[in-house]
Amino acid sequence: MPRYDFDLFTIGAGSGGVAGSRRAGGYGARVAICEESRVGGTCVLRGCVPKKLLVYGAQFSDAFADAAGFGWTVPPPSFDWPSLIAAKDKELDRLEQIYRTMLKNSGVELIEAHAIVTDPHTVEVDGRSYTADKIMIASGGHPTVPDIPGIEHVISSNEALSLPELPRRIVIVGGGYIAVEFAGIFRGFGTEVVEIIRREDLLYGFDDDIRVAVAQEMRNRGIEILTRTQVARIQKCPHGYSVFTTLGQEISTDLVMYATGRKPNTRGLGLPQIGVELNREGAVVVDEWQRSTVPNVYAVGDVTDRLNLTPVAIAEARAIAETLYNDNPVKMDHNDVPTAVFSQPPIGAVGLTEAEARRSYGEIDVYSARFKPMKNTLSGRDERTLMKIIVDAASDRVVGCHMLGADAPEIIQGLAIAIKCGATKKQFDQTVGIHPSAAEEFVTMRDKVVRPTKLAAD
Repeated sequence: MPRYDFDLFTIGAGSGGVAGSRRAGGYGARVAICEESRVGGTCVLRGCVPKKLLVYGAQFSDAFADAAGFGWTVPPPSFDWPSLIAAKDKELDRLEQIYRTMLKNSGVELIEAHAIVTDPHTVEVDGRSYTADKIMIASGGHPTVPDIPGIEHVISSNEALSLPELPRRIVIVGGGYIAVEFAGIFRGFGTEVVEIIRREDLLYGFDDDIRVAVAQEMRNRGIEILTRTQVARIQKCPHGYSVFTTLGQEISTDLVMYATGRKPNTRGLGLPQIGVELNREGAVVVDEWQRSTVPNVYAVGDVTDRLNLTPVAIAEARAIAETLYNDNPVKMDHNDVPTAVFSQPPIGAVGLTEAEARRSYGEIDVYSARFKPMKNTLSGRDERTLMKIIVDAASDRVVGCHMLGADAPEIIQGLAIAIKCGATKKQFDQTVGIHPSAAEEFVTMRDKVVRPTKLAAD
């Protein structure tokens, strides 16, 4: 008789939990996965997928406007928000069923209820106890909001994806990628957007030139960005809401959305009680093998609050399955992970920012190009693309690539391979570009950017 009911018990059926469970099951492990909500997690149901579908929808306003420059006569278009939301929901239902089928085909038992870990090898679910040799926490995260008067009136990105009707005006609080993406989405559909941020620039952590440029492009699209501003209170009014800032401003709006941060879903799982260490934000502390302070309890993805990206969670979970059930020890490499912001225009980035590279290497070379894309020469759209290459001067190795402009995520994905392989600027220069394309700029930039000397010490 087996000592435990399962070899692996996973808590959370999001992208990471499903990927790791499927792979473990494929290697012959006896696996259960527990989910108290819908199968698919944040990415499939409340994040990447539905958000990208709305981004696609919002981009059609540009396409209709640009068509005239290419000889098309387009009658005044109309848009129906409920139809888009219904189509999006239908697609999410389809994807959830695919996830369920994949788990079933991998021999993974799906348990749908809330799980509590009662000891290092026991999980209680809906009054029943299950034992497991290993436990993997993949419970994700959730949006958080500050404690200010009127905060009960706001929505998060979760609700923004399923609004019954499109607001005429919206205030979005936050300067991270979620706030920036939704500002572009709502503006694309014609909503008046005010974005409130407490810093000077959007997208803290991204390259500074990219941060400044994306704000400029957003303002050109009619998005009002209030910097160094914080909300004092929110008041419900007969025809919407009033947002009062600490600077004394009052902004009238139909809806207020907060995108000011997320926290790990660890509350109520029983983890501290069995000895699993959590940090100040409630994230599971793990080592390089994804192990918590309880050796047989692992954690992946947003619940560890490191690189909160779907592909990272998937890679971490698959590494666990390889290590434990395929005699193939694998550590997730968190260096040079590419990322994107599906703003309008979008951002793609991999490697170090200019500021990070200066701190790490001291002497660096920076190459930059800013230009109007060919498409915009006929459409008349006043939107420019920005590209940057960051090079370690001593080794000539390219340590960062950054782009703001159409197809940036698609282009940066390929460059991420080059950076992962340690490509040099000389090798970039020796690569023949595809013409005419925006991507060719990454292999034709030759002039170094000269910065003020004092910048190197910042």
